[in-house]
Amino acid sequence: MITGIKGTRSTRIRRAAAVAVTSGALLATGALAAAPAQAVTAPSIVAAGGYVMNNASGTTLYTKAADTKRSTGSTTKIMTAKVVLAQSNLNLDKKVTIQKAYSDYVVKNNASQAHLIVGDKVTVRQLLYGLMLPSGCDAAYALADTYGSGSTRDARVKNFIGKMNTAAKSLGLKNTTFDSFDGIGNGNNFSTPRDLTKIASSAMKNSTFRAIVKTKSYTAKTVTKTGGTRTMSTWTNTNGLLSSYSGTIGVKTGSGPEAKYCLVFAATRNGKTVIGTVLASTSIPQREADAKKLLSYGFAKLG
Repeated sequence: MITGIKGTRSTRIRRAAAVAVTSGALLATGALAAAPAQAVTAPSIVAAGGYVMNNASGTTLYTKAADTKRSTGSTTKIMTAKVVLAQSNLNLDKKVTIQKAYSDYVVKNNASQAHLIVGDKVTVRQLLYGLMLPSGCDAAYALADTYGSGSTRDARVKNFIGKMNTAAKSLGLKNTTFDSFDGIGNGNNFSTPRDLTKIASSAMKNSTFRAIVKTKSYTAKTVTKTGGTRTMSTWTNTNGLLSSYSGTIGVKTGSGPEAKYCLVFAATRNGKTVIGTVLASTSIPQREADAKKLLSYGFAKLG
């Protein structure tokens, strides 16, 4: 009887140990098996094209017609700013006198503008803010005229656009062509979600560019043609994500009859930056909704 009892107790101990080991193995296996269940589903967006990547590595996180060429609207101005900021010995405090041609241009094209005043002396830094926040086509014209080479305004603008195309080629982009400094193209101004994202990622390496595109509003003081000082109206950033999506650090909106509604966007969370583009969405609220979906998906993919 005593021997039998001891045998039963020993059996129970062995069984308990076996159960413990098995449970531990199941827990370990369960933890591994749970990982696929946490995989995120790629979102559906209204925009005709979209692309998202890990800004640090360049790894693709999402694509939708990512290599289809489309009109880019004012997202073109990302390259405009990039070319200006790449000028050797750039002086951001250099003063540029606003010409009547810049004002006439935006009126003729019914274009978005920074409301620059003819005769005012505006710094290059201020022009860059006027370019990127209110999406001023007058500011874009002033910058192209200033940083293009040539004896006439038309020649300087043509040369500047050439610099934009050279910069695209230097990034290895094969689906991007510019024929304007602001996105108001002449039938040959296009890019893709993937290419625009790469242009923006490159531009974001410049500290001045980063500071500008994350700014919600900016007020410039300029020198008038009589030598006085004028406070320009406050420029508000057209990128609504800066106020509605936590961690947003840029980049640029775009729109137009052909381009519809575009947005190049970037955000940083927990030390990770996701950057991407949506082209040809259906409205301002929709392009922002598309971008938010893609940002959240990108961060979920990065973990």
